[in-house]
Amino acid sequence: MSSAVSDLLAILDLEPLEVNLFRGRSPQVGWQRVFGGQVIGQALVAACRTVDGRQPHSMHAYFMLAGDPKVPIIYEVDRIRDGKSFATRRVVAIQHGQAIFTMAVSFHNDEPGLDHQMTMPDVPKPDALPSDAIIKERVLPQMPDPVRRYYERDRPIELRPVEFGRYLGQKSDDPRFNVWIRATSRLPDDPTIHRCVLAYASDMMLLDTALVRHGRTVFEKSIMGASLDHALWFHRPFRADEWLLYAQDSPNLHGARGFARGLIYTADGTLVASVAQEGLLRERRPERQPPSA
Repeated sequence: MSSAVSDLLAILDLEPLEVNLFRGRSPQVGWQRVFGGQVIGQALVAACRTVDGRQPHSMHAYFMLAGDPKVPIIYEVDRIRDGKSFATRRVVAIQHGQAIFTMAVSFHNDEPGLDHQMTMPDVPKPDALPSDAIIKERVLPQMPDPVRRYYERDRPIELRPVEFGRYLGQKSDDPRFNVWIRATSRLPDDPTIHRCVLAYASDMMLLDTALVRHGRTVFEKSIMGASLDHALWFHRPFRADEWLLYAQDSPNLHGARGFARGLIYTADGTLVASVAQEGLLRERRPERQPPSA
């Protein structure tokens, strides 16, 4: 197992403090704020540890304050309801005595019924796209500095963008953005872990999709991006350590708020999850130069 995946599993392995109370820690990698996907994943872990025999099928979250990576995050779970088919939990993440994040999670017993799904987009398979090694060797030197630094990191989630040319500055009128994702090492067989890892990964590039039409990325110093809310629905079983296509698009960007959505498919075209997010996308104002003497 890669060290990055081991670190991710350790981050998701919350410390129980009391009934319904958990403590999570952040990786000390020099980030100024906690990665939103980490808080989503940890909050989902906290909720799952208070439910037996059911898997989460949906979650709806709001980010209220930036997380401080230097101190632990306390997750408080409210056991709102345990019904015959569904269970509901509310999770609040707390730092410095303030709520920084809140999430509602619903759990459901799997049951038979009617079935349909949207067809997966016709895109190249992961093996036909540049690997991480090829990107680092051939593509990274051409990428903008912030994007290059991101791809140079040892990451627990491997990304193979179908339209990776946008990271080379190419502009597109098509607002869609397709990325193959998977954990870089095999994960334990527990399906809850796979859902929590996908919840972590689902926040990695979705908001960036709202900038595709503008030929911009959230990696630019002139762009300030932050997740405002995040919704995720699990439809069918999957493994997060096998290739998943994250098919994303952005219907709207206005008033410094970008809206993006995504459908997540297995390699054989099975729809396993849906995601929606609104985030803040501000253009930073250029700093005023002091008047010359």
